Amino acid sequence: MQIHVVKSKIHRVKVTGADLNYIGSITIDEDLMDAANIVEGEKVQIVNNNNGERLETYAIPGPRNSGEICLNGAAARKVAKGDVLILITYAIMDIDEAKNFKPAILFPNEENNLLE
Repeated sequence: MQIHVVKSKIHRVKVTGADLNYIGSITIDEDLMDAANIVEGEKVQIVNNNNGERLETYAIPGPRNSGEICLNGAAARKVAKGDVLILITYAIMDIDEAKNFKPAILFPNEENNLLE
């Protein structure tokens, strides 16, 4: 049996921008992506703490040490600058592997989205 398991979580980051005219995706500071083991193009679930929206898109790297969290394309309609998000990725694995797996869970600085 295989199950979906949380692979990584970036907890409580603020939206720094929303670009409706971009093709799509979420731009994430590449330092955060690396620390959370998120790869370019990986599916990301986005939970908006301000309005309850949940959506999925894919990750693209933003400038390092920028704190950038920008929703692009149609997803830009689901957030406002300053909204607080939780970003989650999942992996599919065997149940025995899942029992011992430890996800990467980050708690960046809530004011600037940077790792301390």
